Amino acid sequence: MTKALRAHRLSNMGFRRWRIANSSEAAPATTVLRGCWPFSRANARWVRPHLVLWAFDADNRSWGHMNEPHDLDAWRKGERTRLIDARMAVPASGREERTLRIAAQLEELIGDPAGLVVSAYWPFRGEPDLKPLLKRLRERGATTALPVVVRKAEPLVFRAWRSGARLERGVWNIPFPADGPEILPDIAIAPVVGFDRACYRLGYGGGFFDRTMAALPRKPRFFGVGYAEQEIATIFPQPHDIAMQAVITESEIVRPA
Repeated sequence: MTKALRAHRLSNMGFRRWRIANSSEAAPATTVLRGCWPFSRANARWVRPHLVLWAFDADNRSWGHMNEPHDLDAWRKGERTRLIDARMAVPASGREERTLRIAAQLEELIGDPAGLVVSAYWPFRGEPDLKPLLKRLRERGATTALPVVVRKAEPLVFRAWRSGARLERGVWNIPFPADGPEILPDIAIAPVVGFDRACYRLGYGGGFFDRTMAALPRKPRFFGVGYAEQEIATIFPQPHDIAMQAVITESEIVRPA
């Protein structure tokens, strides 16, 4: 019970399994991870020297734990580099084929878009290109939008956008609508660098989407999109991290347990 789980996924008969560090023993295929922070009864407050993730099997029996890295920022930075490099290594044709499957599942999940404001993003560094999906949603009655970085450490705003609208270059040289009115999305779609089964998102480190979801006066349906191999054991979510309602990959729709 005290051996730490190695943050490495093993593929076995289609199940997600976790191997104990320094051991050949593997967790049951139905293992799930849950996180908690220690609670100090002495002074009635939450303390967080590190996040502890406990693994449970299908019968809810505790099976092991994995500790949060001591330098979480460095760990996340390393994971971003690894995951982006892996995504960029996929040939463009392969990413396009996967994106078609992601878009089909996302369109089904959205349902009837008539009258809805749907925000996505301008693709960057091998992310799924959802611009054709936005075009189809507009044709079915949706208003489409893109996020805009106003300034560092502030929430995003969303501006109406359609094909042919004038664009300017912003953070990381990503295009954004130059003239569209600011609107509130009913559905916000964000790309992921990494994600976990609890639908927490590892992004680029700016905190823009978490900050934005916390600040919006009306909470949209919040979906993440990415490729299946971008899944990791956990992002080690912090109090400011906000879980998405679903993550859509080319192979499945992941929802929090």
